[in-house]
Amino acid sequence: MARITAGVATSHVPLLGVAHDQKKDRDAYFGPIFAGYDWTREWERSEKPDVVILVYNDHASAFDMRIIPTFAIGCGERYAPADEGWGPRQVPDVIGHPDLAWHVAQSLILDEFDMTIINEMDVDHGLTVPLSMMFGDVAEWPVKVIPLAVNVVTYPPPSGNRCWALGEAIRTAVASYDEDLNVQIWGTGGMSHQLQGPRAGLINREWDNRFLDGLIGDGDALRHIPHIEYLRETGSEGIEMVMWLIMRGALGDRTQALHRHYHVPCSNTAIGHLVLRPDNGEGFDMTGSSAAELVAAR
Repeated sequence: MARITAGVATSHVPLLGVAHDQKKDRDAYFGPIFAGYDWTREWERSEKPDVVILVYNDHASAFDMRIIPTFAIGCGERYAPADEGWGPRQVPDVIGHPDLAWHVAQSLILDEFDMTIINEMDVDHGLTVPLSMMFGDVAEWPVKVIPLAVNVVTYPPPSGNRCWALGEAIRTAVASYDEDLNVQIWGTGGMSHQLQGPRAGLINREWDNRFLDGLIGDGDALRHIPHIEYLRETGSEGIEMVMWLIMRGALGDRTQALHRHYHVPCSNTAIGHLVLRPDNGEGFDMTGSSAAELVAAR
């Protein structure tokens, strides 16, 4: 059967796409940010996932105030990079996995999640920047991608608890698919940041790192954080972190941390990145191990 073998969390700051595309990812400003992804790029080459379920939010590219789906799953065959005002990014089209996507959509809807099914859409930096961070400059993305868009732009966004529960339902859906597939789930967006108003530029290192801590191990307190706490402690855009909870819910009762990276600043936000493995019962933490060591331990 298909199986979710890992979860990846990362910010999807659009400036990182610009830095990557303009070959500035190793300069004095961006170098420390991108260096935190070098480990993951090596690891992904060893892992060779077949499919990534990529949880992200659209930024008025595919959706706008005319239609605001809370949860939308892409079941199409191909997604082109969106034009966000300065032309589409010159990165490969994203290739979907319609068979698994439709299976997941059916399972989620029968599990009483009211999913919006999307067969045609362009995808913006929320989805393409994470792919660039994990895979670098490639002629084609080495994985098929199922986009899962979450509304965290227009009030009301879904609760953290509902996002975590959606992750649990995704895990069940993937496990019931009868093809042998190595599936990863990525949660993107965040961390603390506010883009407007008198609190513009807000970054809360302490809160961000407590949140990262909470994704590791067997605790589930993060699913119960109320919206007002995200707003107060992490700024108006910090609510994007509920998308990380979909990833965490899909990994089961307990996780191991394989890699962790946190850096400020990047533009006017904090960069967070975490690689998690569903716990195999041995309870060890291999953070910082090489990709080869991790593959051997799997």
